[in-house]
Amino acid sequence: MDDQHNIEEKGVRNINLTSEMRKSFLEYAMSVIISRALPDARDGLKPVQRRIIYGMNELGCYSDKPFKKSARIVGDVMGKYHPHGDSSIYEALVRMAQDFSYRYMLVDGHGNFGSIDGDGAAAMRYTESRMSKICMEMVRDINKDTIDFVPNYDGEEKEPSVLPSRIPNLLINGTTGIAVGMATNMAPHNLGEVVDGLLAYSKNRDMSVAELMEYIKGPDFPTGAYILGKSAIKKAFETGQGLIVMRARSEIEDIGSNKKAIIVTEIPYMVNKARLIEKIAEHVKNKNIDGITELRDESSREGIRIVIELRRDVQPEVILNQLYKLTSLQTTFGVNNTAIVNDEPKTLTLKDMLDIYLNHQEDVIRRRTAFDLKKAEDRAHILEGLKRAIDNIDAIIALIRSSRTTEIIQQRLMDEFNMSDRQAKAIREMQLQRLAGLEREKIENELKALLELIADLKDILANEERVLEIIRDELTEIKNKYGDKRRTEIIQGTFDIEDEDLIPEEDVIISMTTNGYVKRMPVDTYKAQNRGGKGVKGMATNNDDVVKDIINMSTHDDLLVFTNFGKVYRMKGYNIPEFGRTAKGLPIVNLLNMDKNENVKTMISIHRDEVSEKCFLFFVTKNGIVKRTKITEFENIRTSGKIAISLRDDDELVDVKLTNGESEILLAASNGKAIRFDENDVREMGRTASGVRGMNVDGAHIVGVTTSLEGSKVLVVTEYGYGKISPADEYRLAHRGGKGVKTLNVTSKNGDLVAIKAVEGNEDLMIMTSEGIVIRLPMEQVKEAGRATQGVRLIRVNDGSVVSSISVVDKTDESEETAQTNETEESQG
Repeated sequence: MDDQHNIEEKGVRNINLTSEMRKSFLEYAMSVIISRALPDARDGLKPVQRRIIYGMNELGCYSDKPFKKSARIVGDVMGKYHPHGDSSIYEALVRMAQDFSYRYMLVDGHGNFGSIDGDGAAAMRYTESRMSKICMEMVRDINKDTIDFVPNYDGEEKEPSVLPSRIPNLLINGTTGIAVGMATNMAPHNLGEVVDGLLAYSKNRDMSVAELMEYIKGPDFPTGAYILGKSAIKKAFETGQGLIVMRARSEIEDIGSNKKAIIVTEIPYMVNKARLIEKIAEHVKNKNIDGITELRDESSREGIRIVIELRRDVQPEVILNQLYKLTSLQTTFGVNNTAIVNDEPKTLTLKDMLDIYLNHQEDVIRRRTAFDLKKAEDRAHILEGLKRAIDNIDAIIALIRSSRTTEIIQQRLMDEFNMSDRQAKAIREMQLQRLAGLEREKIENELKALLELIADLKDILANEERVLEIIRDELTEIKNKYGDKRRTEIIQGTFDIEDEDLIPEEDVIISMTTNGYVKRMPVDTYKAQNRGGKGVKGMATNNDDVVKDIINMSTHDDLLVFTNFGKVYRMKGYNIPEFGRTAKGLPIVNLLNMDKNENVKTMISIHRDEVSEKCFLFFVTKNGIVKRTKITEFENIRTSGKIAISLRDDDELVDVKLTNGESEILLAASNGKAIRFDENDVREMGRTASGVRGMNVDGAHIVGVTTSLEGSKVLVVTEYGYGKISPADEYRLAHRGGKGVKTLNVTSKNGDLVAIKAVEGNEDLMIMTSEGIVIRLPMEQVKEAGRATQGVRLIRVNDGSVVSSISVVDKTDESEETAQTNETEESQG
């Protein structure tokens, strides 16, 4: 017992090691979570970032003042607020000054602040810093009692517990951090979009995430590039967690000598460019990617430019797809919206973040208004005393002259003129020049203005809607001052989990080139012209790339894509990215998991209501082989595709049609012959069957197939732009396997047959040439003629050019047709 008593006297006590370790580790973990790694949900800043900004503000490192040495700023912050070492402070400061790390930089850096290649910043003694212009909004009104100040680590200074943050910093800049047992990874967003979302949300707190996404489209990374799909964004907005697929922005360019190169101009967020290039080189060296001849970095201060030169014999789109699969040209951003709310870490949805920010701003505005009110009331109180003094100036002068000390003057003013201590002091210190008549008028005017201001400030405090209106006005001011265009483009892709609620249903045109560039356009992109017109530019193509498919469909329809390998892929219409009329589009290999040397041959759209046991897909190959398979066998198509038809040697797929089990089929060959037969002549077969003979092409090849479901008349077009319409009845019903009858008189003038379509005669016809020229004309202008005629000229094709494809679309508005017709006639003289 004596020994125990002696031990306790020396300050040593017995403890349970397990409970002490648990208690100590929890304290350490909470310290890391709250005080180091996670941001406050209100201002979006970790403690070190907040201390840097406040320290710069206290040092006067304003955006309109000269730069100060970073070492001075770091030293001041470390000595007063953040005693955790200068390297952690400087690293945080450097990151806030990097345009590839922060969407809206909070530090304006002068000197070497590192690069996207992973180069470190120069030492802090060499660099200079100051607050950026937008950072000034973070501390705006900080001296108006808008936030609470707390003692610093040694109790000798005060530091802000949160900044007023007049910008929604958490959303526009995001954050990343690893704590103990949890982490945060929040994506940056576009300031203009976030402000628009806040304005709308402040008026209706019951908005759904889908409605908010009309304003806040999704993350907007400082490095630009693409985001694949909206569904992952929606999930992240709804739950605070999600996996967003990012993809580099690239183009395929012709570099001469019949060679091409992939040019990468934007890379995904947080990707190290130097390591990315090393990784590509490593895959080339290990022959994981075959076909790259040269790799170089031509990036400059104008932007990123990675040049990947390719061999002549490779498909650029295939190489690009391999790069997406094997390197950081495509990567993911794991959204984890964890932040501190009321001193606790929480995972936040989009609505949570908007709520917290708006509530914080309401608190800031109320406290600022209360501060201004107190200041105005204090001043009005003094002015009322001055006014009373001027009204009784003679008596006050006599009082002052008859008093021996200032203390007596003070007390007599309070007793004899019913003044407060502050009023009496102000009169005692008043200068004689204030006795002038003009000064009296100034006091009265100032007091009147102050009383109006006091009434207005009290009204603000009593009216929540006025507080919100002030927030909206100031947010709009911020947007107008600092808002910019979105950098990251959101496109639909195969990584998008289908969520059609986010996609508007509209009619579109899907077009694709022989090299596999695909795009989506509004159906009214092309207006009607007269036949024989020169057309308008419909798609930018290379000399070796021609437009081959134009499909009219809805964004919510299914698109079945058939390839030269006899495989089929399935996607929604909205999965095809939208581009302008003259844009080339996106390589379809970016959207489909295709094999090397696999090319798309035809596409067919299927409306979801059309799928039934009575629906069939009718296949036609180049050598005249046909097959009929139930459409229900094509419902579950994976991203890797499925076999649609087993092809024989030296054969390839030409076209696929949707039939109802009672259709008549019309096949046409390049020699101008066609055969018409009942689809039931072809028995129903399985998905992997190879088919039976449909037409004896006799040395020619099949150019198209049409069905009786598509129209009662037959339109044919030749390679030199001639065409005609004939009644379908003129083609006698025969049995499959024959050589057919003449559908058009093929001559050297009109060229081989290139297309056949069934029409009603009241549609519009769109014709594309190998140069990418498009003409749209009313079907009434196509002459009706017998089977054996050569047709009339529909489009003038230039030397060396031929018709590549045609499409039949619904008629445009009559007024649009007339206006475009007049323009065409004037241009042709």
